[in-house]
Amino acid sequence: MAAIRDNLQAVLTRIARAAEAAGRSPASVRLLAVSKTHPPALVEEAFRAGQAAFGENYVQEALHKMDALAGSLGEELARTLEWHLIGPLQSNKTRIAAERFAWVHTLANVKVARRLSDQRPASLAPPLNALIQVNVSGEASKSGVAPDEAPALARAIARLPRLRLRGLMAIPEPAPETEVQRARFRPVRELYERLRDEGLALDTLSLGMSDDMEAAIAEGSTLVRIGTALFGPREQQDTHPGTREPRPPDRKPPATRTVA
Repeated sequence: MAAIRDNLQAVLTRIARAAEAAGRSPASVRLLAVSKTHPPALVEEAFRAGQAAFGENYVQEALHKMDALAGSLGEELARTLEWHLIGPLQSNKTRIAAERFAWVHTLANVKVARRLSDQRPASLAPPLNALIQVNVSGEASKSGVAPDEAPALARAIARLPRLRLRGLMAIPEPAPETEVQRARFRPVRELYERLRDEGLALDTLSLGMSDDMEAAIAEGSTLVRIGTALFGPREQQDTHPGTREPRPPDRKPPATRTVA
């Protein structure tokens, strides 16, 4: 548990320093722990160290962890975890997503958004939190809506009764230089601000991962999605379309889990 606790503190320190360097409050940036490919035991360690929000790419993998944690933590405590779906969502998985997740980050068309709204149970008091994924780099391998199509989609989603449109998410093409990273985040931030100026009640800009969170925070990110720096790298790197993260391997995680 010490490794996860230490990693979590190191990530929170990076977030705080980046926010302060940008003239922002550290409290203005949330951490989403990307637990995809990692076993329930590591999620539980992160939760017991103080992290409550977790991101998963695959619906079935997430359900396995939800059920496992309900067993190990108890159902009441497990319900305090906040689950975010951060991978592309197929139409045949919308009901499960609407019932079991608090957030969906990857909306890119009205059809899926309508299905989620229709299938969000009324017994779950809050609407499903939603982000539009913007394909800012125009890469064919990535999911998301083109920037010029995002405003119309945002207005359509904002009218759906059981969804709450919170903002935008993007995964720009990676770059090693901070200034290049910032330049790739900037169009998403500018689009976010434009939509807010048009009257949409957005409060979440999901940009930044382990290698570029400082640049993302400098450009206004309010939520960073961190996997490697918290849980450590995985050996298998078979990636899902639309992400830069690996598919779940069929073996145990490596013993060392240090900050990448």
